[in-house]
Amino acid sequence: MNSKVLVVGDSATGSAIVVSPKNPEWGYVKLQQSKVSVDDNGFLRRNVLTALIKAPVDILKEMNYYHGQVLNGTLVIEESLEPFNKKDPNRDLKVAGATGIVCKLDDQPIYRRVIYRDNPNAANKTIEHNNKEELREAYNAAKPSAIKPNQDFAI
Repeated sequence: MNSKVLVVGDSATGSAIVVSPKNPEWGYVKLQQSKVSVDDNGFLRRNVLTALIKAPVDILKEMNYYHGQVLNGTLVIEESLEPFNKKDPNRDLKVAGATGIVCKLDDQPIYRRVIYRDNPNAANKTIEHNNKEELREAYNAAKPSAIKPNQDFAI
């Protein structure tokens, strides 16, 4: 029930290739895929994944990418205990929702990214975090207090 991988054009220009504002020789193409899966609690979930293909602009142009193009392959989640970006190790930290808390395995941060693989059978590489108590406390602290019924609406 997964959708195809689609090239998504820039919303302002419609062009599939976005040129880097820092270096006009480099750019990227944005990809998107909707995936359906059953989570650990048995709930059916739809997730929309996005990834970038980065390369010199001339190579991206040679590939003739266009908005709406369907690519063979899949988008996969890749997690690691080593940073993907050595210059900016905080860039790809796996964060638990709106809590801002980094998911960890034995006090080691987990890094997460989504990448394109041209193999349609490529699988996710995930790491289960074990700082669940820290996350549970944060979620409980963020919950609004229970709503007390108004006497006017009491039965």
